[in-house]
Amino acid sequence: MAAITAQMVKELREKTGAGMMDCKKALQQTDGDMEKAIDFLREKGMASASKKADRVAAEGLTSVVVDGNNAVILEVNAETDFVAKNEAFQTLVNELGQHLLSKNPANVEEALASTMDNGSTVQDHISAAIAKIGEKMTLRRFEVKTKTDNDAFGAYLHMGGRISVLSVLEGTTDESAAKDVSMHVAALNPKYVSRDQVSPEEVEHEREVLKQQALNEGKPENIVVKMVEGRLSKYFEEICLLDQAFVKDPDQKVRKFVESKGATVREFVRYEVGEGLEKREENFAEEVMNQMKK
Repeated sequence: MAAITAQMVKELREKTGAGMMDCKKALQQTDGDMEKAIDFLREKGMASASKKADRVAAEGLTSVVVDGNNAVILEVNAETDFVAKNEAFQTLVNELGQHLLSKNPANVEEALASTMDNGSTVQDHISAAIAKIGEKMTLRRFEVKTKTDNDAFGAYLHMGGRISVLSVLEGTTDESAAKDVSMHVAALNPKYVSRDQVSPEEVEHEREVLKQQALNEGKPENIVVKMVEGRLSKYFEEICLLDQAFVKDPDQKVRKFVESKGATVREFVRYEVGEGLEKREENFAEEVMNQMKK
């Protein structure tokens, strides 16, 4: 059996909201497999059925830059939130966004090797900023999107760039409507635009978890199937944009709002600073002291 560490228990607790001992038991029962432990807790009714969230720990900024029919969403990471509020860092993020938009590199590696208008490579430009600001910084990810004159970009930044969303609406030039969709995505964090984007494997996995959950609740087998399909429909409402209640008008679904504009949602990209990354364990007082020493 795999050794169950305190860090593993802590991570499972943060992902499910279940009690410490329940998390430890779940990991023991599943031989330390995090995903199976999450399913175990859900089947026992000890964890929320909502999608699990990766830890959001690293600092930095996300941003969206739009220029005509082209737009880019990007994330640049730093070590502390002090730097995220630094004007020089914010300028760097904007410069990188403008450059990515003009060059449209295929990936981060290609972006770092590309040459900026000042003659420096992106990597050297970031290195110069590191020398000036005194903290490690990295271009983590980006996506460039294009549209036609008949479509609209929705660009939305939440909390000054803690979360950024770029959506593309086809069939309308209403940027305000597109921004409203992006604002909704920022708030509710859907995984997909519509149900047909959810893989059969994910649907079947969720159906099996919900079935076991219902059986563990003591529900008769003859009504479990109907219950599972009802709960599966609710699952789709949690993860699919068009099935969600619109944040600005909960009486209607996002699908109805978009259709009222004569539009369809082609795609969206949502970045949240540091999602999936670990931040070093360090308390606020130490962070302040480290800043003062620089």
